[in-house]
Amino acid sequence: MSEAGTADPTRRNRIHEAWDRRILAERTLADDQIAALAGLAARVRALTDAVVHTRVPADEIAAVSAEVAALTDRLSAVRGEAPPIGSHDGTGRALASPVSGPLNPIAPPVDIEPLPGGGARAAFTLGGVYEGPPAFVHGGVSAMILDQLLGVAAAANGTPGMTATLDLRYRRPTPYGVPLTAEARVARVEGRKTWVDASITAPDGRTTVEATAMFVMPAR
Repeated sequence: MSEAGTADPTRRNRIHEAWDRRILAERTLADDQIAALAGLAARVRALTDAVVHTRVPADEIAAVSAEVAALTDRLSAVRGEAPPIGSHDGTGRALASPVSGPLNPIAPPVDIEPLPGGGARAAFTLGGVYEGPPAFVHGGVSAMILDQLLGVAAAANGTPGMTATLDLRYRRPTPYGVPLTAEARVARVEGRKTWVDASITAPDGRTTVEATAMFVMPAR
């Protein structure tokens, strides 16, 4: 057992080697495509926000819907069988992740920063698109953000893996429309298992959600 210690780098390599090189090549986009799609995804996020909050008349909504349908047909003219994966040093990352993928319009605006020694941090503001109870973030949205944050911390520790357990403790509602912070830190490592703790904090400094996850590195 090690207490939040960084594992041997070869452990990370085992995960990286699990990516099928052929599949990675098929799902890799050119840099200009990635940049263009990231810009498009940002526009679609803004469109989603507008759809949720608009109060324009029904005939205008119908007209916009027809335009969106036409644009969807244009983008669907050439489709891949699966979402794209970014390539970095021969490894993959999920560009279309529903949590943090820059090419996925449903991903919340959360930019996660890995920290040395097994940590991760994010500062973000969520909008009404992610509302659950009135004026507060949906608990499932908080859960997926924390799951991603916990996973980044495990990877930053050199002990990446798949989520095996995710325990959540909702201390109080998480507000939207205000700056939030989330932090994660590796607690301990036992063999292929890594435990990570994380939380989301509101502007008043009070914790709204706490989480603990166990990640398991797949055996080869």
